Amino acid sequence: MTIRIVPAAILGAASAVALFAGGGALSASKPVAAGQMPAPPAEKAASGDQVAVLAGGCFWGIEGVFEHVKGVKSVVSGYAGGTKETATYSKVSSETTGHAEAVRIVYDPKVVSYGTLLKIFFSVAHDPTQVNRQFPDTGPSYRSAVFPQNADQKRIAASYIASLGKAKVFGKPVATRIETGAFYPAESYHQDFMRRNPRNSYTTRYDKPKIAALKSTYPALYRN
Repeated sequence: MTIRIVPAAILGAASAVALFAGGGALSASKPVAAGQMPAPPAEKAASGDQVAVLAGGCFWGIEGVFEHVKGVKSVVSGYAGGTKETATYSKVSSETTGHAEAVRIVYDPKVVSYGTLLKIFFSVAHDPTQVNRQFPDTGPSYRSAVFPQNADQKRIAASYIASLGKAKVFGKPVATRIETGAFYPAESYHQDFMRRNPRNSYTTRYDKPKIAALKSTYPALYRN
């Protein structure tokens, strides 16, 4: 067994997760080459900073990936899909609140588009074929989901998911759901977790390879 290391007083039951030996599908993600990914749909022109909310397993790694994307101004870890009253780590970890661990990304659409963020999300940030889990973490709070912030984002997300399925990019169905729901920031100890805990065993095994994949797969979009 291994544990996502957070302050002991607030560890939830879902934090104790089985670690599968042997480097199988639950041990590391395999990035998809940029050339295998469909081109994102055309977008309406947007002025000013925009927001994207994405869920793909433990928010530590998703936050870490998008903090390294050019055009992204900020990333906040949090919970989406449930109520404000139950948006705490201990309650979400019970897998009864309806939340997904998610990130709120503020980005400059003149530098990076929503479609490009989705392309990164699906190809290097997580495995979109896993249902209610992401590698060692299990339960609906670790589901793959997109929370569009407007009608155009919903159109783009639906079109892109359909394109991924049609192209059979992953060899398995895409499990990512398009959902609605407010976003609530997570506790302070979850924010910038990878930067503040560079030697954490969980992120070293599961999340740092995602950042390396971002750098190698999309070098023009990567920033230190």
